[in-house]
Amino acid sequence: MTTCRRRLDRVTEINGRVAVVTGGASGIGRGIAEEFLALGARVVIADINEDRLARTAAEIDAFPVRTDVTRAESVAALRDAAIEQYGRVDILVNNAGVGPVGYIEELTLSDWRWMLDVNLWGVIHGIDAFLPHLIASDRGAHVVNTASFAIFNPLPGLGAYQAGKFGVQGLSETLAIEMAERHPHVHVSILPPGPVHSNIKESIALRPEGETGGLKAADLEEGEEAAKLRWIDGRTAGKVVAQAVLGDDLYAITHPEWWPLVEARNERIHADFTKYPPILG
Repeated sequence: MTTCRRRLDRVTEINGRVAVVTGGASGIGRGIAEEFLALGARVVIADINEDRLARTAAEIDAFPVRTDVTRAESVAALRDAAIEQYGRVDILVNNAGVGPVGYIEELTLSDWRWMLDVNLWGVIHGIDAFLPHLIASDRGAHVVNTASFAIFNPLPGLGAYQAGKFGVQGLSETLAIEMAERHPHVHVSILPPGPVHSNIKESIALRPEGETGGLKAADLEEGEEAAKLRWIDGRTAGKVVAQAVLGDDLYAITHPEWWPLVEARNERIHADFTKYPPILG
């Protein structure tokens, strides 16, 4: 089986690099942009919320480009604007996402399409638009795709969300293997954040007008259970991402204390493996 291997030609410092961050006007995206800027990068932030995008760009001194990641032509225009502004792109962060909740039995096909259009196809559009440029680069490049800790610990009510984020994980791990073999200067990291203070609860308002279904806004930061969790801010998530880029880490982990949850899931999978001896094949 092919595995990801270390490469020599990679991003070893953020200073002087050009980064593009989708969903960059708030939350995790803004935190990543702020951290990259603090480390000396030039940063393009993309977001569908034009007013928030303009405010954030002015506050942190980033270059704003309004972008709808569900539309391939909009993401291609983002790439063109970034290259026109700074001459190249070195780091791509596919971070834009939405997070309403709803039980699978209550979801409509419209719910599924919208969630996957943003959370999975938004990442695919980013890779489709930027990857040829990164491959053609004469220096180390890096792609960061935002998933969710839910890829390690699925939860009820997040079926459509998790379907997209599991897709991001599979896409990213495969991309990492392919780049290591074919274009070893292009590196890949997955950000599966745990609880992060953000505006994702407002994301249902971004749904196209007239579409309805079983999805509901949810404030995951309120309640007794939420109070038991370790919440971090977007800038802390940004520091984790910067460390993953510089360290060439496949996973950028915001909540390492949750490893027992991952281990427990792996043990359940292993238990099923032991039930089917080779003779069944």
